[in-house]
Amino acid sequence: MKVNVDFDLCESNAVCMGVAPEVFEVRDDDYLYILDENPGEELRPKVEEAARGCPKAAITITEG
Repeated sequence: MKVNVDFDLCESNAVCMGVAPEVFEVRDDDYLYILDENPGEELRPKVEEAARGCPKAAITITEG
């Protein structure tokens, strides 16, 4: 799976980081960073939850 973030929509509110800190991080500069664009399948439930919970629907998951 590949994690995609539409940074034009993202507000860096850190909801995703709270759900999947292995994949997402909001740093002191208040910007979201993707720590792992291709996380392992064991993280799929967390990444899917982060995508569903994103207030701006900025996170998508693609296969490949």
